Amino acid sequence: MSVAPEKRSFVRLPREKRMRDIEKAARLVFSQHGFDAAPVNEIAAEAGISEGSIYKFYTNKRDLLHTILRTWYLSMIDDFKAKLEGIEGTRARLHIVIWQHMKSIKESPDLCRLFYSEVRNAPDYYSTELYEMNREYTRVLMGILAKGIAKGDIRPDTSPALVRDVIFGGIEHHVTAYLMNRGDFDYELVAGQLSQLVFCGIAAAPPEPPRDLNALIERLEQVTDRLDQTSSEKG
Repeated sequence: MSVAPEKRSFVRLPREKRMRDIEKAARLVFSQHGFDAAPVNEIAAEAGISEGSIYKFYTNKRDLLHTILRTWYLSMIDDFKAKLEGIEGTRARLHIVIWQHMKSIKESPDLCRLFYSEVRNAPDYYSTELYEMNREYTRVLMGILAKGIAKGDIRPDTSPALVRDVIFGGIEHHVTAYLMNRGDFDYELVAGQLSQLVFCGIAAAPPEPPRDLNALIERLEQVTDRLDQTSSEKG
């Protein structure tokens, strides 16, 4: 008498967990091969699923890329809001925005490269959700500048849009070599120098000597640690 073979049991992972695994695998494969040359079957193998399963969650490879970058933008916006909470003073808040932006580039150069090369230069960029998220991201700085003008900390003839372009454009130019794997940069040092340079140029009166930036950075790192712990507990 033959014995019926045992049926294999499969564990169905929650949709969110499956998507996180795919996005983690895609980020790795994109960084190794570049977006265009990244094989979808290699992403699937890295995630431990079939290639066809990827298309249950994403329309195509570009949709997958945009999802990864949207998650990154959301985390950066949340970081801005968390670290600015309770921080007083236009100069200190300006420094935090510059510091956090440069820290994000230093920690995620692969995502920066993908955004610059595959998204921002695309013909349809200005009609995408990522463009709107980038505007929301930079509006944090614009809000600080507008409040600084209203409080009298910043000269009333200052153009917030021009200051925004100087800060983000200057940072992008400074980190280009790093993103091309041809150099490095100290984001804490550069953030301090850039925030001083900008604020001294737009201050309504000669600025006071900066507070202890090391104490401020330590406070920010404590906030980051708490956010990381909360994220890991949710995961």
